[in-house]
Amino acid sequence: MTATPPPVGSRGNRREGLLTEPAPRAANRPVQRVVEVLAARPVGAYVELTLAAPEVAERAEPGQFVAFAVGGPTSAHLLRRSIAIAGAGGGAVSVVVAPHGPGSTWLAALRPGDTVDVVGPLGRPFPAAPAGATAVVVGGGYGAAALVGLAAQLRDRGHPVAAVTGAASADRLCSVDQLSAVAGAVAVTTDDGSAGRRGRVTDALADLLGDAGVVYACGPMPMLRAVADAATAAGVPSYVAVEESMACGIGVCMTCVLPVVGEDGRTRFSRSCTEGPVFGGDRVRFADVGALPWDVVGADAMGVVAP
Repeated sequence: MTATPPPVGSRGNRREGLLTEPAPRAANRPVQRVVEVLAARPVGAYVELTLAAPEVAERAEPGQFVAFAVGGPTSAHLLRRSIAIAGAGGGAVSVVVAPHGPGSTWLAALRPGDTVDVVGPLGRPFPAAPAGATAVVVGGGYGAAALVGLAAQLRDRGHPVAAVTGAASADRLCSVDQLSAVAGAVAVTTDDGSAGRRGRVTDALADLLGDAGVVYACGPMPMLRAVADAATAAGVPSYVAVEESMACGIGVCMTCVLPVVGEDGRTRFSRSCTEGPVFGGDRVRFADVGALPWDVVGADAMGVVAP
């Protein structure tokens, strides 16, 4: 890692302006179970898996994730694959898998009747919206699936809900119909214009921020940064479920750390799997992800000095 100066708009290691509250801790402890795959269906470029996991389902809250053992009992794929929970209820949990590497490709190939080892629910959930606030949920690619349960929860608690979902192309959109069923309005964007409005999710978000009381987002890191920046500039609190590689999912390996501004205004490396995956959008120092900021707590002990 290389040392970097603080982000623009900082005084020392405290950002000026809005600082959202940290996400709440999960109320229930996770469990580890070998569960049966109830259903597997293609969703555009992705695969949705439904699992018979009642103990996970009854504990899960929107924003949390599960961690899968991949490859079977004799596999060399030792690290678990962490995937956001897309739905939980009726004794079942659903996730949307994007086949990419060997682990996610193995998961996407599971069929009804197969079994898989899963740990969950893990991580901190999305916090509640301010009383009476209009909520905007913003999903990128398959990250939109993780926002359906949140949107339904917000609606049931009396919040007006609007949704934005976007992707590079139409086949990489996800959960448009499900979001349409629970949100008052849904805006769809694609980079290539193959569905909805041509452009980025932030183009559609700009039209909604004037009435928004809070923004929630899940998707690729560049999108989360853009959404958080737009919300902060408009004076609207935001919460993002970060997409970082989580090797263990339980806070042991430290591979998923991000520089995050704490309640005391000081920056620390926070574990996405335990302190997250949900963070206040203006607390994550996106520009310094993958670097070692000079003002992070403990940087001096590592020989990093201020520029």
